[in-house]
Order: sequence, then C-alpha cells, then structure tokens
Amino acid sequence: MAKPVRAGIEIRDAHFPGRAPIDAYGAGGFRFAEMSHRGSILALPSGIHGWDVRRFADIDLQSLEKVVADAADIEVLLVGCGPDLRVLPKDLRETLREEHGIVTEAMATGAAVRTFNVLLAEERAVAAALIAVEAAR
Repeated sequence: MAKPVRAGIEIRDAHFPGRAPIDAYGAGGFRFAEMSHRGSILALPSGIHGWDVRRFADIDLQSLEKVVADAADIEVLLVGCGPDLRVLPKDLRETLREEHGIVTEAMATGAAVRTFNVLLAEERAVAAALIAVEAAR
C-alpha cells in the first residue's frame, strides 16, 4: 500500500516482483537484483518483500502471512534468525507443516542466505524469511 508523504511523492511498501538470489547481507539489510533493502525481508515465489520483523521473538504466524499466501508454491521455508541459530516454536513449525505443507528450517541469517541461493539455483520450491543483521559472518 502506498503511503503519501507530500504532494507528488509516495513511499511504497518494499517489494521486488521476482525471484532473485541474495547478493549480500549485513549492515542491517540485503542486496539483490542490483538493489538494496534496509531491514528484514521475505524472499517468496511472489517476489522479495520488506518484512517488519527486527528480532526473533517477533516471528509468528501473523508475521508470516505472506508466506502462507504463497504456500502452494513453497516446500521449504528457510528462516534466518539473526546472528545465531534459534529454534522456531513447535506450534508454529507444526502449523506451517500440517496446515500449509511448508517445512521450516531455522538457522543464522548468513547460513539461510547461502542455503537459499543454492536451492534457488536448483529451482527448488524455496522461500526465506530473513532477519537483517549488522555483521555478515
């Protein structure tokens, strides 16, 4: 949804309408498709979207609503949890798997970016929910 700033200027929700590998991460954002985005992202079959999640505790079914909307085209959701590996809550994992057919794999953001790029190159039905980090590892 566009947000008017002043006459003639609109700020639009961050969205790249295609699939693209992640070229770089760190400094609080990501580079892909010759563009950059500050903040977290969802890399989905419908495109790359800005994601309003800043910390692992903010990940829930509501924050993943765009993932659920694309569920028919996703087999694996890689979750980049920030600088460290974390475990997604069991009820969230089970809901995504049982109700939407999506297997989740949680890992540090750097590992999720690298894994996403490999699976995307293999043309797998992969998506990624990536929390932005300051330092690449």
